[in-house]
Amino acid sequence: MRLIASLAVVTGLAAAPFGAQAASLHTDWEKYKATRAFNRLSADGQRAMVDILNAKQVLDAGQTEQAIPALYDATKRLTAAGKANAKFMAAENALHPAPQHPAPSTHTPGTTPTTWIPVGGEIVGSETLAPEKKTAIATANSQLQAGKTQQAAQTLQVVGEDADFILALAPLDQTQGAINRASVFTEARNPKEASAALQQALDGLVFVSEDFAETSIPAPGGKKAASGQ
Repeated sequence: MRLIASLAVVTGLAAAPFGAQAASLHTDWEKYKATRAFNRLSADGQRAMVDILNAKQVLDAGQTEQAIPALYDATKRLTAAGKANAKFMAAENALHPAPQHPAPSTHTPGTTPTTWIPVGGEIVGSETLAPEKKTAIATANSQLQAGKTQQAAQTLQVVGEDADFILALAPLDQTQGAINRASVFTEARNPKEASAALQQALDGLVFVSEDFAETSIPAPGGKKAASGQ
């Protein structure tokens, strides 16, 4: 797949000067890499995380009635994500969290295989990046948080290889349990406890590197199980 993509790019650049070829090839290749990484995300899982964030924001404002639809949508979308190909099974201690986003030192990773859903991501750049590249990363991260993966990949083109993509994985059962608790507290008009339950769902996310995603998470439409399944 990568070879076909790179050959297509090279063919299209055959008539250009060598310097222009190299620059354009690099840009197209980085765009392809970003799109490939983003395509491993679960569309329903992404939307569920947006629902969770929206519900938490409403609950933090002390409003319970307005949070109910978002919690309902989050449950429905996580259920759909659990039936799609993007999920995979692995024990948490086999995930190898990305060094840019390690787990808390007090957290002990589980050893029992569980279902994980790729629900989002974060783009990380070095402190020495040019201001326009830092701005692009911030914009792309906002787009990813909103579930706008295509726009994020487009924005990331100006950054190129100067940034790393970290994938956010949600443990399906644990996240569903947190949403269920939040729903119970919400219906009982207890926004503080409901928000705390959603925070537990967010704290349960594990961030892994793009390299891990390439080797362990099924590609879109793929049926092969990840290692550790």
